[in-house]
Amino acid sequence: MPSKNPVIREIERQTEEIEKEVNAAMEARSEEEIETLINDTIKDFEAGSVLEGLILSRRGDSLVVDIGYKSEGIISTDEFDSPDEAQPGTKIEVLLEAVEDDSGMIVLSKRKADRIRGWEKVISQNAEGDIVSGVVTHKIKGGLLVDIGVPVFLPASQVSIRRTGDIADYIGQEVECKIIKIDKDHRNIVVSRRRLLEERRETQKQALLAELEVGELRKGVVKSITDFGAFVDLGGIDGLLHITDMSWGRISHPSEMTTIDDVIEVKVLNFDPEKEKISLGLKQKTESPWMRVEEKYPIGSIVKGQAVNIMNYGVFVKLEEGVEGLVHISEMSWTRRLNHPSEMIAIGDIVEVAVLGINKDKQEISLGMKQVEVNPWTMMEQKYPPGTIIKGRVRNMTNYGAFIEIEEGIDGLLHISDMSWTKKIKHPSEVIKKGEKIEAVVLSVDQEKKRVALGLKQLHPDPWEHEIPVRYRVGDVARGKATKFTNFGVFVELEEGLEGLLHISELSDRKLESPEEIVKSGEELELRIIRVDPKERKIGLSLKRAVTEQVVEITPGEYSVGPGTGPALPIEHLEKSKPPAEEGEETAEQPAEELPPGEQAPAEPEAQETEDREHPAEDAAEEPSDEPPAAEEEPIVEASDTESAEPRPRLDFEIHTVAKPPAEPQPSEEPVDEAPDEEPPEPEAEKAEEDSSTEPDGEDDTAEQDNA
Repeated sequence: MPSKNPVIREIERQTEEIEKEVNAAMEARSEEEIETLINDTIKDFEAGSVLEGLILSRRGDSLVVDIGYKSEGIISTDEFDSPDEAQPGTKIEVLLEAVEDDSGMIVLSKRKADRIRGWEKVISQNAEGDIVSGVVTHKIKGGLLVDIGVPVFLPASQVSIRRTGDIADYIGQEVECKIIKIDKDHRNIVVSRRRLLEERRETQKQALLAELEVGELRKGVVKSITDFGAFVDLGGIDGLLHITDMSWGRISHPSEMTTIDDVIEVKVLNFDPEKEKISLGLKQKTESPWMRVEEKYPIGSIVKGQAVNIMNYGVFVKLEEGVEGLVHISEMSWTRRLNHPSEMIAIGDIVEVAVLGINKDKQEISLGMKQVEVNPWTMMEQKYPPGTIIKGRVRNMTNYGAFIEIEEGIDGLLHISDMSWTKKIKHPSEVIKKGEKIEAVVLSVDQEKKRVALGLKQLHPDPWEHEIPVRYRVGDVARGKATKFTNFGVFVELEEGLEGLLHISELSDRKLESPEEIVKSGEELELRIIRVDPKERKIGLSLKRAVTEQVVEITPGEYSVGPGTGPALPIEHLEKSKPPAEEGEETAEQPAEELPPGEQAPAEPEAQETEDREHPAEDAAEEPSDEPPAAEEEPIVEASDTESAEPRPRLDFEIHTVAKPPAEPQPSEEPVDEAPDEEPPEPEAEKAEEDSSTEPDGEDDTAEQDNA
C-alpha cells in the first residue's frame, strides 16, 4: 500500500528506478564476470596495504582522499613534508590502516606509506657494513634518529670517537655512518659513526707514523681541552700539548691559548711509536727568554715587575713574558712581621725589586723587596747605644720574657732575669702587662742577628752592691716568713722581692728528713744571718744559731751557749779565736765595776752594732789562711792565771755576767781538766765546733740548688 507521506513516496520511487537501472546493467554481464569484477575491486582494500589515492578536497587541516573504495579517507596535512604536495588533484601513496572506523570513514596514512616504500628501497640497495649518509632529525632516548630515506637509530656511544657533551648538537647536521645491524622483521636499522671514524683514522695513523719525526712542525686540529693541556689531532693520531709547553709565560688554563677546532701549528717534542704517544710544544717555536737572563738581570740590579701569583711563602713577580722571580716572605720587609705576603702586596701590583740570585738551569730568580730600602738595623747601634732609655709598648709575652716594640717593626727582648734585682720572676705578667707602655734600658744591640736586649731593673741601682750588704750583715738577726719548701731547705722572704735560704742543716742539731718537721709554711721566723754573697745574690740563714748563740757566764771560767740551759763550755773554746786586747783594755775576768772610765763592757750589744760580725768557724771555712794550722789540743787556761791568758776576741753573741760564788783556793799548777766536777763534756764542745765548721757545706748546697 503506497504511503501517504510524499517524501517516502519519492524515496520509494527513486529506489525502484535504481533497481531497474542495476538490473538492466547486470543483464548484459554473466554471473562469472560480475563475481570477477567484485573480487578485483575488493581484494586491494585490505588493512596494511599501500594504495594509490587522489586528493579530492581540503577541509581545514585535513585532506579528503579517494582510493577507489566506496567511501573516502581523511589524511592530516602534518604528514606532508612539503605544502605543495598537499594540493587537490595530486596523486599520493597511502597506507590503508583500517577499512572503516567508528564514523564509517577509512583510515589512511601517507607517512607510514612513505616509510614502507623507503624501507623497501633501503633494503634493496644496502646491506650491513655499507656506508650511508643522512641528516640527524631527532634526539631520542639513548641516541639520535638519522634520516637516510627511513629513520635509523644512531646510539649515543657510536656518535664519535671522543666523548661529546650534548649529542643534541648534531641535530640538523649531515653525518656519515656505517650500517651495523638490519632487523627486517621489525624494520629497524642501527648505524655507527664511531666505527666509520675509527677505520678511517687507523689508515691515517699508519701513514702518519711512517713519516713523523721529532723536531718537525705539524698542523693539527684541537679536539679536546683539559686542565693540564690540549689534545691535537695531527691526522689519524692525537698528540698532547701540555699546558707548560704552550707559553714561556704563566697561564692558568689551556683555554687561554686555544679553543676546540682551532687549527694550530705545533712542534713535535717527543714521539713513542710503540705506545703511540706524541708530545707537542707551542712555545718551543720561539727562543727561550732564559737564554740571556743573566745579561738582562745581573745580580744586584734593581728592576720593576708585576705580582702575578701569591703563595704562603712569597710572591712571584713577572719581569717579562716567560721570566718570573720569587720574592720570599722573609725578603719583603726589614722590620714588619708578615703572616702572609698579601699584607704587603696584591696580584697585579707593580713593584720594585732587587735581583738576589739566578739559577739558569732551574729557571729560578731570587728577588728581594726590602733590599731596595735602607736597612734600619744598620742605624740601630748609633740610634740606640747601650744605656739608652727607651719607651715602648709590650707587644708580646713568653715564658722567658717580653718583647717591647721600640719602633714600628723593631722589638727588643726584655728577659725575665732583667726585670728585678731581687725578686725571682717566673713569668713577665708578674711585672708588666701586654699592651702597657714602659721604660727600659738598652743593654746591647746585635746588628747581625737583629736583636736588641733590654733591661727593666737597670733603671735603678743594684741593691746588692750597697743597700742589701749594709742592711743584712753576717751575725744579724732578721725576721722573715717561710714561703717555699724544698728537700734541702726553706726559702724565707725577708722583705718584698728578697729571699734567703734556710738550709735544712741550719734548722736543728738533729738530722731532719724534711724542713716541715720544724717550720710551717707562712710561719714568721727569727733567724741568724750566716752568709751574704752579693756576687751570687744569696743570703744564708740559720735557725739553730739564732736560738743558741747567747753566752752566759755560769761559774768563773765557764760560759753557757744558749738561753741559760745545757752544759757549760770551758773558757778555752771561747779564748781560741780571741783577738789581741786593745791597749788599756782590761780582761773579761775583772769585775765589770772595776773597768776604767770610758771603757764599755763587751757584753753590751750596742757596742757591737757598728762592727761586722762573723763567726770564726765560717771565716776559717770560707777564707783559707796561709798560716800553719794550730794544734788540735791546747792546754786549758786556769781561771786564776789571767796574766798568761791570751787576749779575748769580741763575740758575736751577748755575754752576761753573774755573781760569783766564793771560790776555794786552787793550786795554779793543777790543770783544770783534773777537776771533773767543773769540766764540761769535751764531745759537746767538739760537736759545737763541727757544727760551726759545716756551715759552708750547707751554703754550698744552697748555691748548688740555686744553680740547678
